[in-house]
Amino acid sequence: MSLEQALEQILADISAIDAVETRPLMDSFGRVLAEAITSPLNVPPYQNSAMDGYAVRSADLPASGETTLELIGASWAGDPFSGVVNERQCVRIMTGAKMPEGADTVIMQEDVQANEKQITIGDGHRAGQHVRHIGEDIREGDEVLHPGKLLKAAELGLLASLGIAEVKVYRPVKAAFFSTGDELRAVGETLEEGQIYDSNRYTIFGMLKGLGVEIHDLGVIRDKREEVEAAFRRAAELADIVFTSGGVSVGDADFVKETLEKLGSVNLWKIAMKPGKPLAFGRINKAYFFGLPGNPVSAMATFYQVALPTLHKLMGQTPEVPLRLQLRCLDTLKKRPGRMDFQRGILDYEGDELVVRGVGAQGSHILSSMSRANCFIILPAEQGTLEAGSRVDVQPFSSLM
Repeated sequence: MSLEQALEQILADISAIDAVETRPLMDSFGRVLAEAITSPLNVPPYQNSAMDGYAVRSADLPASGETTLELIGASWAGDPFSGVVNERQCVRIMTGAKMPEGADTVIMQEDVQANEKQITIGDGHRAGQHVRHIGEDIREGDEVLHPGKLLKAAELGLLASLGIAEVKVYRPVKAAFFSTGDELRAVGETLEEGQIYDSNRYTIFGMLKGLGVEIHDLGVIRDKREEVEAAFRRAAELADIVFTSGGVSVGDADFVKETLEKLGSVNLWKIAMKPGKPLAFGRINKAYFFGLPGNPVSAMATFYQVALPTLHKLMGQTPEVPLRLQLRCLDTLKKRPGRMDFQRGILDYEGDELVVRGVGAQGSHILSSMSRANCFIILPAEQGTLEAGSRVDVQPFSSLM
């Protein structure tokens, strides 16, 4: 089936976790908001200056030539001027300081000739300039954040500006993963003939790490029926979602499919995407399950295109469409029609133009291509070989991670 069809069916089966925690603001970074946030105040709460300069009455601005105003005091951030600015008077004011009563305009200090008693200003100024007004950013009673919003740096600053010390967030999703195979060896061990290092476990860990999930790494499980079953049972008890890679394709000679059929309800799909294609999805007891392809690039591409949106929904996060750019491709890209292709590419500038080029060999086993790349070049299923100079859809990795 197409990637769009597969993702639609998978997301239809996913329900967001409903456990909610109240967390201090600093501890809520990277969590998903579980409540609407309504502003308890105006931001800014009072009129203040956007510049260092002088607060004046707009009625005193000269239409032409120059005028001199009496300097009667100063307004500092946190220490406002307590008097009133009357006709032909002014107050020295700092950025963020409260506008004094009677004044409605700020003249930048660069536009003023000043001494300790008076200032001289010229024409060309407009009434109300360089003044931040009450509620200009946020009005009291505005809903500023909606449930499902991922809390990042800007959101924490916004909440702090409202004086909100703690928020309700969804608890972290619990994710478990392991690898299976007698040929796999842990990093640091000596390889014997026919053995390889287990890399997919590390890429799955890395992809999960930046999502704020609670990670359970169950290691490498040997190809023994009882060990595979025990690993699946433990993973399903620990986690909301379980990941494995490999072992679910037609013809695989191991106990993964047998165990899945015994413990859960899992479907094996062939998705019309490259790299990728084989994908298992379903449930093991109460946990969701993803069986990613065994080839390392296939595992990563399938994770980002299918599993990541699923995780976002499970986390309670409002769906976001990953950024796509349409750019000129500098290279000829080989492709046969039939499957949507996620080739690895490098975004870079050629002069002032943002362009993309391929990374070379695109085999699903060439993990170094993902390290060299910073984007997917997305070629539609019906596309054949793409000639250099053509425009293509590009998905930056930064919009996925």
